[in-house]
Amino acid sequence: MNITLDDHTFLAPIKLNLYLHITARRESGYHEVDTLIAFTDYGDAVRVEPADALEMAVDGPFAGDLPEVPTDNLVLRALERMRKEFGVTAGARITLVKNIPVAAGVGGGSSDAATAMLAAAKLWGLPQSAVPTMMKIGAKVGADIPACMYRKPCFATGFGQILEDAPPVAEMGVLLVNPGIKVSTPAVFERRRGGFSPFMADPKASIRRGGSLVSFLRQRENDLTDAAISLCPPIQDILWAFDDIKTCRLARMSGSGATCFGLFDTFEAAEEARGNFANPNWWARAANLVTPDRIF
Repeated sequence: MNITLDDHTFLAPIKLNLYLHITARRESGYHEVDTLIAFTDYGDAVRVEPADALEMAVDGPFAGDLPEVPTDNLVLRALERMRKEFGVTAGARITLVKNIPVAAGVGGGSSDAATAMLAAAKLWGLPQSAVPTMMKIGAKVGADIPACMYRKPCFATGFGQILEDAPPVAEMGVLLVNPGIKVSTPAVFERRRGGFSPFMADPKASIRRGGSLVSFLRQRENDLTDAAISLCPPIQDILWAFDDIKTCRLARMSGSGATCFGLFDTFEAAEEARGNFANPNWWARAANLVTPDRIF
């Protein structure tokens, strides 16, 4: 994994939409979704240490895609709301190691914020009973934050804030590939055409084994793929490249793109397939589907 974790440093795992159906559109313009969310054992790292005020620094290979001295982002907004809600006067020094691409459809910013919130709650001595309120705070800052605070496979519906436990998900290898192009989520939704997909969440599904998970997912899709490809054509090239890999069990785009993923029987098979994505502009990383460790 190449991420050093300790008592103050926590994994902000990549969040994958294993499928993503758009089921309705509200008069407000917001869309309702039906999605199966899972996590990997790779992502950003968030270090939270005591401080008198809220401070934040960014490091890592993708730090340059974020402001050098962040003054307004999901992490700081979420923590400020937490302090106000719970009457916390202490601060925290946040160091974000940005290991994954920005605006990539894998919940990076939301996972960073969720991880920081959980770590700060531990630092500030908040009780476990605070978590439901923290999730409500997170939902007001970013729709994916509650799922990222949940930190286990789940079905998300509504605007993504209604969560229900999913059955155990097969621990497969996964290869993540991003074309190095940021894709705007609002732009993808605006470009989307067509009707709505049926609600297909199934909390009783048997998806513990790789074959059953792949069969389950083949009956579902990502409704935003065509819209994202129209804005970022290399997404199609990545998906075609996955189709040519015999060991890839299933390939799909995550979220609103542009990151795509392929599922493999093992991490080693996913790592071996990484050689098929040698484009110097592309980012590729092998990982595992896992249930991340709890923080708080």
